[in-house]
Amino acid sequence: MTAALSTTLDPARLTPRQIVEELDKYIVGQGKAKRAVAIALRNRYRRANAREDLRDEITPKNILMIGPTGVGKTEIARRLAALVGAPFVKVEATKYTEVGYVGRDVESMVRDLVEAAIRTVTEERRAEVRDLAARHAVERVIDVLHPETRPPAAQTPGNPLGAALGSIFGSGYSASQSQPGPSAAVSADAQRIREQTRGEIERGFYDVRLVEIEVEETPSVPIGVIGAGGDQGGDLGEMLGGILPKRRTKKRVTVAEARRIFEQEEAAKLIDTDAVKREALRRAGEDGIIFIDEIDKVAGSTQHRGGPDVSREGVQRDILPIVEGSTVNTKHGPIKTDHVLFIAAGAFHISKPSDLIPELQGRLPIRVELSSLTAEDFKTILTQPKNALVEQYKALLATDGVTLAFTQDAIEQLAEFAMRVNEQTENIGARRLHTVLERVLEDVSFDAPEATGQVTIDGAYVRARLADVVANADLSGYIL
Repeated sequence: MTAALSTTLDPARLTPRQIVEELDKYIVGQGKAKRAVAIALRNRYRRANAREDLRDEITPKNILMIGPTGVGKTEIARRLAALVGAPFVKVEATKYTEVGYVGRDVESMVRDLVEAAIRTVTEERRAEVRDLAARHAVERVIDVLHPETRPPAAQTPGNPLGAALGSIFGSGYSASQSQPGPSAAVSADAQRIREQTRGEIERGFYDVRLVEIEVEETPSVPIGVIGAGGDQGGDLGEMLGGILPKRRTKKRVTVAEARRIFEQEEAAKLIDTDAVKREALRRAGEDGIIFIDEIDKVAGSTQHRGGPDVSREGVQRDILPIVEGSTVNTKHGPIKTDHVLFIAAGAFHISKPSDLIPELQGRLPIRVELSSLTAEDFKTILTQPKNALVEQYKALLATDGVTLAFTQDAIEQLAEFAMRVNEQTENIGARRLHTVLERVLEDVSFDAPEATGQVTIDGAYVRARLADVVANADLSGYIL
């Protein structure tokens, strides 16, 4: 249910109404929350086109979602980010308790956001150079298969520091690189062989043939940056970048695998790493979304100052400057959090939003309450979304030759039983449907590889599988 959308949409063309319509394809109900996040997303586009003298003054209106578990809080934020390809991270507020013992530095959520942006931009750049990298990879495979057809190579000037370090690290490190010279000539026979081999490689003729190739490995010296935290410090190899010599190791792989390895190496050479970092930092700062879950777990009542409440308030005060807007140093460069959209969420079944410290309440001005799911909602979740649970199980069992069908009565019974179990035990929202469906389809899934054909799940079958379990509250709490 949490898979990213297959394609992203242009934020400039998305109106709040269209955003809600897109979210409706995956999430049932919760109209108020969808409207709130749709407006927040559209406001980013509005800010980008606002008067320049006011642009920096317009900050995102962060959102506090209140509602029980399993009603769609995380899914709304995740789908919103996937909708426009925005960098997104989900963190739990409880992770930041007892920093230095079992917790983490609060700033790590921002560093995680930057890393997510780096991965996204890198994948985009790889897609842009994929065709060229694939062509270069094929040429390298030809060099391995027919080394006699290689063009004469010109040696690039050596790297003195690389040569010195190469002598230290051993002969496995390459201190200089060989590249085809500008006047390299290839004989007619060699060119004919290369053309023929190129066509055979592209047709897959050599895919299963084993070849020995040399693979570059960047040396990693595990020495952290002095005075930097574990999340912030990079290793010495990353600091020195291309200065350290590349270690080359030999591997015996198939031609198909060699093409994949060479394509990755060639793509890395074609990508401007510095440009990727700059764009990733910009996206994280301007378009990033940080979802802070379980914020209610660190909301202590102001009437009780003893015990863990002091620690909870400390976590809130650590989170506060990040949400207010500050500059966080990462190993890719500094990032300002002034325009990052923060969405906090919690059940608040014990504490209340007013139990948060006033400063943090002020930085979460938009509050939306998500309602508990009803039996009608469960029926909709089972059948209507693009990633509906019933469709998922049909697709899974179809791989074993089983055609699964659900009657309308079965859908109604599943929804009713899930609702009753949520009322009798802990209310875990739509996640209860997973446990109920697994219980109902246990025998079908177990027998599927041997017993193929049409299987129809009707109301009587659902009742036979669940009635006794649901009737016994203790048993349902244990099994479901």
